[in-house]
Amino acid sequence: MYIPENYSLSNPEEMHEFIRANNFAILVNQTQGQLWATHLPLVLDTKTDGTPYLLGHLSKLNPQHQGFLENDAVLAIFSGPHAYISSSWYDHENVPTWNYIAVHVYGKIKIHSHEEALAGLKKLVDLQEVTSEHPIRMENLSEKTLREARGIVGFEITITDTQGQKKLSQNRDDKNYQRILNALEKTADPNTHALAQAMRKNRP
Repeated sequence: MYIPENYSLSNPEEMHEFIRANNFAILVNQTQGQLWATHLPLVLDTKTDGTPYLLGHLSKLNPQHQGFLENDAVLAIFSGPHAYISSSWYDHENVPTWNYIAVHVYGKIKIHSHEEALAGLKKLVDLQEVTSEHPIRMENLSEKTLREARGIVGFEITITDTQGQKKLSQNRDDKNYQRILNALEKTADPNTHALAQAMRKNRP
């Protein structure tokens, strides 16, 4: 990923926090001689030695998993809030732009056994059910329902490189930075508000 120096996101803990908060990713690899992408949730987990890795699954009907056997190199793309930045918000003439946060994770993928896939599915469900009023648990599901899990391919990704970028108008002076924040916060779009919150956090 091309990352201008001003917009580099290189702190591992900050990137991991971003991945956990935006874990619906795009998984890219080469399948059947062409680039292939699937939108899916990924769990950032750690090995017993503390090494981070990604955990996920996709449908057996999805041809992408066949490509994992031919070439184990994959790219997982995590995207966060983003918004158009109008140059009309500045106190001077300039070009409009787009602000956003994104993290790319490069790695090597390994297909799981059915038992490992179920364990990975349980981690994902437990993670997502934390805020549910009546959380479900994999261990409480009927055998009939669990049979549907035979239709998935579980996998883990050993991380080889993580690259992050947060383009949040860092190149603007405080006055224009505040003008951008004011304009973003006037909109009714929750995504735009989330970007404004990220900007306030980045420059308190």
